Amino acid sequence: MHGCALKIWWASSIDNLMISIKDLHTFHCDVFAEEVIMLQSREELYLHIESGLFSERQPLLLGGGSNVLILENKIPLVVINRISGREVIREDEEITLIKLGSGENWHQFVAETLELGLNGIENLALIPGTCGAAPIQNIGAYGVELKDVLYEVEAVDKWTGKTILFDNAACMFGYRNSVFKNQLKGRYFILSVTLALRKDGLVNTHYGDILHYINASGGNAPVTPRQVFDAVVAIRKEKLPNPNKIGNAGSFFKNPIIEMELFEQIKTKVPTIPGYRVDESSIKVPAAFLLEYCGFKGKRVGETGCHARQPLVLINWGNATGAEIKQFSEQIQQMVSKTFGIELEPEINFV
Repeated sequence: MHGCALKIWWASSIDNLMISIKDLHTFHCDVFAEEVIMLQSREELYLHIESGLFSERQPLLLGGGSNVLILENKIPLVVINRISGREVIREDEEITLIKLGSGENWHQFVAETLELGLNGIENLALIPGTCGAAPIQNIGAYGVELKDVLYEVEAVDKWTGKTILFDNAACMFGYRNSVFKNQLKGRYFILSVTLALRKDGLVNTHYGDILHYINASGGNAPVTPRQVFDAVVAIRKEKLPNPNKIGNAGSFFKNPIIEMELFEQIKTKVPTIPGYRVDESSIKVPAAFLLEYCGFKGKRVGETGCHARQPLVLINWGNATGAEIKQFSEQIQQMVSKTFGIELEPEINFV
């Protein structure tokens, strides 16, 4: 273990230079670090845990940097997770269990599952970030969530070095939520994620946008996982800005789930408000509708604002700070609360 090569960059103590991490997070705000450590193996991680790096120095941990808003302009230490690896754990006629290193790129893996004849996550194509971040957020799109396919999460206590396995139930998944965002927030470093992927070729096309795109493209029934993958990629590219071109972290707010009584009250004033039943007493309202109704679609304030096609996406036009983006997001929350009586909850993690 002590023979592993660590990749470390640090600022010069002579001229006080700082390392830019602008390209290590998708909002691309000008953030600087005194030191950056690139983790590429389990052995490196264990070595750093033994040294007390996580318990004493408390670094900012990034994977793809796609679901975070960094509020400070200067960070003492940043750790980048690039732990790779893929392994088939078990396979039968119906299911294949694949174990993924937490630093693996999520979208690349989704694309490769199609080449392997596996399905179940094609609806989650083009979601940026790493595999290790997926269970923290319980990523989801177009009727599918990670919890639908997750078998197991392997994590390490960043203070003690003890490894623990979390099965699906132990992750306590909710809507864009998990135990790793609540009770265990900041305590564990996710090492690997094991998914149970199917071989039946059955797809989820409950979201009309998918079928509409496939039909418009001349697709034939039955719909294949490849067709769903292609449709999701095309739809996301059309609706969402590329973070490599415009700084953003995807949807900034969760779609709120409210009581039916409040929904009916709102509907008397705003008849066009859409809603999707969750159960007998609650309903999910598209946050994008709320923002557009309040006039935020395409709105720009200084160097930040809402995207012209998708108001849920807050963007950095080039020189916005994390604090400025957060301040703008709070203005949105206040206006939506005042207009609808609905409290929007950020999907983004503030660090």
